Amino acid sequence: MNPAMIALQQGELHDPFLVLGYQTSTDGKPLVREYLPQAEQVLFNGETAMSRLHGTDFFELPLSDSHTVGSHYSLKWQEKGSQQWVDVTSPYSFLPQVGELDLHLFSEGRHHHAYQFMGAHQKTIDDVEGCLFTLWAPNIKRVSVVGDFNGWNGLRNQMRATGSSGIWELFIPGLQAGDYYKFELLTQNNQLLLKTDPYARQMAMRPETASKIVSKNSYQWQDTAWLKNREEFDWQHQPISIYELHAGSWRRPGNEQFYNWQELGDQLIPYVSQLGYTHIELMPIAEHPLDQSWGYQVSGFYSPSSRYGSPDQLREFIDRCHQNNIGVILDWVPAHFPKDSFALARFNGNALYEHEDSRKGEHKEWGTLIFNYGLNEVRNFLLANALYWIEEFHIDGLRVDAVASMLYLDYSRESGEWLPNELGGRENLEAVSFLQEMNHIVHTSLPGVITMAEESTTWPMVTKPSDMGGLGFSMKWNMGWMNDNLDYIKEDPVHRKYHHNKLTFSQIYSYSENFVLPLSHDEVVHGKRSLYEKMPGDHWQKLANQRLFYAWQYAHPGKKLMFMGGEIAQPEEWNEMAQLNWQLAAETDRQAMGLLISDLNQLYKNESALHDLDFAQDGFRWIDCNDSDQSVLALLRYDREGNHVIGLFNFTPVPRHHYRIGVPEYSNYQEILNTDSRYYCGSNCGNNEIIQVQDTPWMNLQQSIELTLPPLAALYLKVVAK
Repeated sequence: MNPAMIALQQGELHDPFLVLGYQTSTDGKPLVREYLPQAEQVLFNGETAMSRLHGTDFFELPLSDSHTVGSHYSLKWQEKGSQQWVDVTSPYSFLPQVGELDLHLFSEGRHHHAYQFMGAHQKTIDDVEGCLFTLWAPNIKRVSVVGDFNGWNGLRNQMRATGSSGIWELFIPGLQAGDYYKFELLTQNNQLLLKTDPYARQMAMRPETASKIVSKNSYQWQDTAWLKNREEFDWQHQPISIYELHAGSWRRPGNEQFYNWQELGDQLIPYVSQLGYTHIELMPIAEHPLDQSWGYQVSGFYSPSSRYGSPDQLREFIDRCHQNNIGVILDWVPAHFPKDSFALARFNGNALYEHEDSRKGEHKEWGTLIFNYGLNEVRNFLLANALYWIEEFHIDGLRVDAVASMLYLDYSRESGEWLPNELGGRENLEAVSFLQEMNHIVHTSLPGVITMAEESTTWPMVTKPSDMGGLGFSMKWNMGWMNDNLDYIKEDPVHRKYHHNKLTFSQIYSYSENFVLPLSHDEVVHGKRSLYEKMPGDHWQKLANQRLFYAWQYAHPGKKLMFMGGEIAQPEEWNEMAQLNWQLAAETDRQAMGLLISDLNQLYKNESALHDLDFAQDGFRWIDCNDSDQSVLALLRYDREGNHVIGLFNFTPVPRHHYRIGVPEYSNYQEILNTDSRYYCGSNCGNNEIIQVQDTPWMNLQQSIELTLPPLAALYLKVVAK
């Protein structure tokens, strides 16, 4: 045997096509050679027996002049101890399939659709059906495709290296959708690794970790009108209210069971429509091995989790959302990945997707690894992933998780535990560049798609365009508003006057970014208590406080987000292993919370003053923010036409009769929402009649009104139509 054949037999040959398939004998005549461990006998094209090279698993056959060299041929063989014949077309009769342009763009980090050629793809090549496998694994001796189809034997389907690109490929005829596979890698240190496909589009149900071949995407979308309207979506001036949910625990058919996307959609879509939300936000649905991670430790970045069904079932779910005028935002996790040995961690035996130095490549607090954003191929993996979810599944937006951890090299690290950047600073310049590029590509190629940053620091210009030096996000979660306002509402009303500034402080920075006001999952777990339990007082007061708090959120500038369970005033913290407390939700006063949410969403949509200028100072004015002694706030919201809505908030259980506020025009007013209404199980204190304007200057306004403020309640007022 020549050295190349010896290397292949030992599993150390970078290109099996050097010795397999069509070859030339030492006397210059054509022959065909195959390597089939475990084979007893092999037939060429089902007829002619191939000869085993003595003492090896190589089989050869000299070719006659009548055989066309280069044509595809079949192999039929029996494995040792088996009476069954295997009959397939040889993988080693096919030319390279990955184009030079694909390789070039990928190596430069500019292949925005790398998922279209990386991973496993069903193809028909020269009228032969099969699957093309492509993997990036540089500095490796050998890569093989393994699965049930070859007995998980890494010597059977060894892949071809494509030059110095680090990309390996192999077309295997006969494989079908549903077949499971992995890649076997032999490292430079002779370590044998078994890895899932980073670009796999489906994986086995946990605890299994194999990748799965999926059918070609042939789903027939019915959301053309939605996508066309999305291109013109003026999100800065339109209402956006988001229902955040965890697909595995919103509702469950039983313990340790999940609804698939079709079953979930049957219940969720009409529910969200009734509540009036414009969007849902799915907590991470990419494949992850551990339920308790909530999806934030991703092992299959291109794989919709098998917990909830097939990729096409997810497509149908999103399609149905769009047909019911509900947008879908995906929680996306490019900040880190888990250390599971079957996935991305030390993919080629060394740090590849992550940094080698743990001071830059590891989140010890989370037990996860950090992507190497400076490596073109890793950057390409993530950029293409963002576009994959948007283009392949018609996702309407990405909520990018843990952005702060990406931006700062010293995030959650003590002195000596981090490495400064090339300029000596603490900023992760590669991550900044990645986020800018991701946002630029999304916004320029997919108009109307939004991106949101979960970013908890004072990093400047998060929502300014990248060509102006910003990060380029559409919006940023307003974590300051969330923390201050939740701290305030937890106070006993008798003490709230001492914390009044927590409600008003946000106006100092509310227009520095495009903000979303989040009441998210992070605030109702790990001993933080549910929103209901954060509220002080007895049961009635807790519900009243919660209704008041929601009305305050909807009156404050910024788009809105609430986590599931808040609309039923669930008393328990969120538990990812169990469904929401739907039995308790049937109680009348908890159902009333949902009625209020529905009315708030409807009002938010219908009254342009409540959403048109969410990101502009011109859309907001205090009437009175100084009545801390009575814990009352009065404000105005405006639209671009000058129309206005008044918001009044009484954060004490004391009704305020004959309470006077200034108003911006000489008109009568009426309540358009009262959170203390009996309809919401309140005490029904308020103003049933038209509120007459008076020619009495008040609070720097030329006219005023006098009215009753109900206890622990909010009022929205509007000018009476003339």
